[in-house]
Amino acid sequence: MQTQFEIPTRGQGLYEFTSQVTAWVRNGQRDGLLTLFVRHTSCSLLIQENADPEVQTDLAAFFHRLVPPTTDPSMSYLTHTYEGPDDMPAHIKAAMMPVSVSIPVSKGVPVLGTWQGIYLFEHRNASHIRKVAAHLN
Repeated sequence: MQTQFEIPTRGQGLYEFTSQVTAWVRNGQRDGLLTLFVRHTSCSLLIQENADPEVQTDLAAFFHRLVPPTTDPSMSYLTHTYEGPDDMPAHIKAAMMPVSVSIPVSKGVPVLGTWQGIYLFEHRNASHIRKVAAHLN
């Protein structure tokens, strides 16, 4: 079973799409392994806490501090800058974080922990429609 999720973003940050995945999985196999894969080079996928929104805020702030835009003097060594000051840092962040995740499915439900959610982590400033391929077997 396969599908594709489209996740609209409004700039850098974490966007939860657990409910979309859960609804799709319910319509499929009862047991199996779900693989999600983001089809872009400037965003990532994460399983992360979904109870306290400060977790998402702090993660975004940490990675912004770790890999600032190319306008920051500490990033002057970068050469891929023609797509904007957030582009190459977005590629670096995507290289550091997962672009795919695997989640067990039991009785038609993703086996996530109590506080776990599925997130697309957008690393670009502009709005995008991000595509995440899903495969359940």
